[in-house]
Amino acid sequence: MTFAVSLSGAGLAVDGHSILRDVELHLAPGEFVCVVGGSGCGKSSLLNVVSGLDAPTAGRVRVPGGRPALMFQEHALFPWLTAGGNIEFALGLRGVPRPEWRAEAEELLRLVRLPDAYGRRVHEMSGGMRQRVALARALAQGSDVLLMDEPFAALDAITRDVLHEELTRVWGERKLTVLFVTHNVREAVRLGQRVVLMAGSPGRIVRAWDVGIPYPRPADDAEVSALAGEITRRLREEIGE
Repeated sequence: MTFAVSLSGAGLAVDGHSILRDVELHLAPGEFVCVVGGSGCGKSSLLNVVSGLDAPTAGRVRVPGGRPALMFQEHALFPWLTAGGNIEFALGLRGVPRPEWRAEAEELLRLVRLPDAYGRRVHEMSGGMRQRVALARALAQGSDVLLMDEPFAALDAITRDVLHEELTRVWGERKLTVLFVTHNVREAVRLGQRVVLMAGSPGRIVRAWDVGIPYPRPADDAEVSALAGEITRRLREEIGE
């Protein structure tokens, strides 16, 4: 396969109202792409179409290797299960034999740097820890394509900064293809190899930027700030502010 995700002329309409129109977006295997845009421009709807939660009403969506993993803004962990149990639930849905669940769950927790969290309940974990478990559960689905819908929006700045570094590390180690939606332009520039700007109603892609800044990218990096400022100015033009 020459691509990991491909949308060709994809559109989405609900009750006769057009939400997405003529979206063209292609991700190469192993690419990290961030999508930014104002509220209501169709960013989350785009993820829903790619994930298969919504079927496009026009165009075509292709994701080789089956359904991608999806991670939401809220951790969506089952509170009656432990961290390990939440990951094992995903392993079971994937068809992993039960005797292998614990070892794989513990390995995924080590990957997200929570080696001692297997038996912890959701209420015993901080917001950052919960999102790490949610990431491990997404990885347990076994897909090479990871869709992320503002997963760090509810976290404090310090925790978010740490998780940016952790996500880029996991992405590199697992050679994932990541499509990451965010309102935060600086977050997009810190994480993505490419930043795509969506605007309008119906939503469309209006511009993309290649981010050639080496990893890791500190939040106060001058190049990050400069590119984030450029994208923010274009975003404000698109939303009329």
